[in-house]
Amino acid sequence: KGMQSMTDLANLVTKNLPQVVNDHVATYIPALAEVEPEQLGIAIYNLDDGKISVAGDSETYFAIESISKVITLLYSIETLGLDFVNSVVGARQTGFSFDSNFTKEICNDPLIKLNEEIFKSEQKTGDMNRSLAYYMKAKEILKADVEESLTTYFKQCSMMVTTRSLANFGAVLANDGIKPWDNERIVSGTAATFTKSLMMTTGLYNASGIYSAKIGIPTKSGVGVGSFLQYLIRLGLAFLVHHLMKLVIVLLA
Repeated sequence: KGMQSMTDLANLVTKNLPQVVNDHVATYIPALAEVEPEQLGIAIYNLDDGKISVAGDSETYFAIESISKVITLLYSIETLGLDFVNSVVGARQTGFSFDSNFTKEICNDPLIKLNEEIFKSEQKTGDMNRSLAYYMKAKEILKADVEESLTTYFKQCSMMVTTRSLANFGAVLANDGIKPWDNERIVSGTAATFTKSLMMTTGLYNASGIYSAKIGIPTKSGVGVGSFLQYLIRLGLAFLVHHLMKLVIVLLA
């Protein structure tokens, strides 16, 4: 059964690769403009049997980018409490740094590390983020140092993951905050539920509404071409693809 499902998944990648090969990579971050566009990888963590099925470019490392916000949110809730996070999210920076060890643990991937080239590229071209941060500072919304906060953000976005890493992460959320590979809790059920709710309503920015209506799965995308989903309650899915909406509608609708 396992081999059959792996074969089916590989066939699915082969069938759908033509749907995504003509999409464009992000160019406003120069280092990301160098990413190979003709890539499609899928990883699925099945909580029922504890097995991961992978296909395509599933072991290719890519920048986590905005998917890191989900990990940062979970870490902040576990560190500071949900009530405090609710009182400041959208209002001011909370003053703690991104924890790469937490990322490695929740993704079950000790090889996750910072890509210096992407970090420097983000830092050099992040003028929109920089202008927004200084505006928030001027309005006394952002309490922390602007450049220190931006450095933290650019570094967290430049961590390198695979679809397998993100499928593991999705499985933790699908398993109510418990790591299924060792049955140890890493985040509270409350944090997992709250985070999945935000993923459903805001995970794809302006496309979140139509995506939720058509697909209905808590999802987070990243400009580094990775995306992950918590599907129903028994699976963690992750994709390496340049047009998530196009692919997932083809696969799941």
